[in-house]
Parts: sequence; C-alpha cells; structure tokens
Amino acid sequence: MPSQCLDISPEVSKALARGQPVVALESTILSHGMPWPENVETAHAVEKIIRDTGAVPATTAILKGRLKAGLSEAEIDYIGSHSQEMHKASRRDLPWLMAKGENGTTTVASTMIIAAKAGIRIFATGGIGGVHRGAQETFDISADLQELARTPVAVVCAGPKIILDLGLTMEYLETMGVTVVGYGTHKLPGFYVRETQWAVDCRADSPVEVANILRARWSLGVDGGVLITNPVEKSQSLTLEEVEVIMEGALQDMASEGVTGKAITPWLIKRLHEATRGRSLATNIELLKNNVQLAAQIACDYC
Repeated sequence: MPSQCLDISPEVSKALARGQPVVALESTILSHGMPWPENVETAHAVEKIIRDTGAVPATTAILKGRLKAGLSEAEIDYIGSHSQEMHKASRRDLPWLMAKGENGTTTVASTMIIAAKAGIRIFATGGIGGVHRGAQETFDISADLQELARTPVAVVCAGPKIILDLGLTMEYLETMGVTVVGYGTHKLPGFYVRETQWAVDCRADSPVEVANILRARWSLGVDGGVLITNPVEKSQSLTLEEVEVIMEGALQDMASEGVTGKAITPWLIKRLHEATRGRSLATNIELLKNNVQLAAQIACDYC
C-alpha cells in the first residue's frame, strides 16, 4: 500500500524512527464495543497505561478515507461521540472506505494491516473474532483468523470472544499455523471467562518469554502473527455456565430477528451486557486494560 494512504502521527512516527516500543490499538471498541461515554474514557485510559509503561500508543482508524496509525485526543473524542456514523471496517472494507473518503473504525484484522504497514509489531485488544456457532451452516468465520495467519503482528487479547465456537476457532488457528500462547496459563481464556476447556499451544510466564517467542517466530521468515491470550482477573471473570445460559436464549432470538454478518458480535455483546446487568461491560473494560498493560511490557522487551 502506498505510504500516501497512511497517516502516522508525529508521536508514533518519532518512536518508530528511534526504535522505541509502540503498541497498536483498534477503534471498533469506540464505535461498536462500548457505549458512550465509557468508550472514550476507556480509550484515553488505555493510551495512558501504555505511556506509563514506557511505550507509545497508536490507536488506528480510517478518517476521511485516510488510514491512521495514532489518533489525537480530539479524533478519539469525535469517533466515540459519533459512533453511529462509523463503519465497522475489516480487511474487505478498507478499499471502498479509502476510495469514498469515508470514516471507519478498525477491527482486529484491519488494525493488524495498518500496524504492519506502519511497522508496528505489537497490538492489544479485548478479544478476537473467530468461528461463530453454527458456522457449519452459515460459514460465518471472522476475518481476524485469516489475518493472524498472514500478517506479522502479535495480538494480545483475553482470548476469542466467548460467543464463538471456541473449539472450531482453535482448530482453524492450528490449520493456519498460528501459535497460541497462554500468558500464565495452559488453558484458553474465553474473553469474559477466565478459563475454558481448550488448551493453548504453549505457556509463557513473563513478557520476556513472549518477546522471545515472537523473535523466534519471525526469524523463521514465515507469514503470520502470534496470538497471546491473557486471562481476565478472577474477580472480574464471568462463569462459563452463566454465559452459556445467556447465549442459548440469545442465539434463538438472534435467529428469529434475522441478525447476520458483522452485526452479530455487537448484538450478542449487547445482549450479554443487558443479561448481566452491566457486569460484562465492567469485565470488558478491565480485561482490555490488563491486555494493554501486558502488550506494552512485551513491546518494551521486544524492542
């Protein structure tokens, strides 16, 4: 992609030129992941965590057709307060958003693309997309998984979103050759849920260990990134049993209401928020902060 399509903020550009640690952030959380004003407050809070850890934040977005790596406070505030006007932008959406001069917020896949183009290796998010429940009939598989297979960016998250079919998601990642690291755990976290029944590929117990895995992966010259799964704190975790009960009813309602495609994830997350009386939102915010802290530590060690 020509450099004239990508705007890197002065702060991020200077850090990259000096070889300093930079952590990419997505912006879909501003438009589709959280309500206002919690979305803007959280976006500013996680940027502060990264700076306090010694790294530089690079929140990504598409504004007036321009790819952005690093947003100003005013840009973050604008996106958060105009969330309904923002397109949810994955890989497939970038060309037409750029050509039409539209605004979009970045998913895991599009953030990875922008980060790679800017030269950023570490990216922190809440949770990744994956193989949806019922994908045997719908073929609904998130572009996040294919991006992890092809783009050399490490993604720190609290695991695949619990609304997904986690077993099939892990099978897909294995097929695509994506290394899944458990931070301090041998079990796969499930976003709001601290531990699921599925095992990760390997365990790492320090940011240095993770950084060493990243160096080893990319020294091979193979495509793709690494998925680093960081369990939510025990005090914030929902139980797998309560989530499954909520999901059973939600999936039935979703089918009857005809919710499909990119609308599924925000619809189900909203349903979880309502059913848990806001607990899932509080968990979402805390796990994101935990992931950002870890990502910044890994970035510092990697650099």
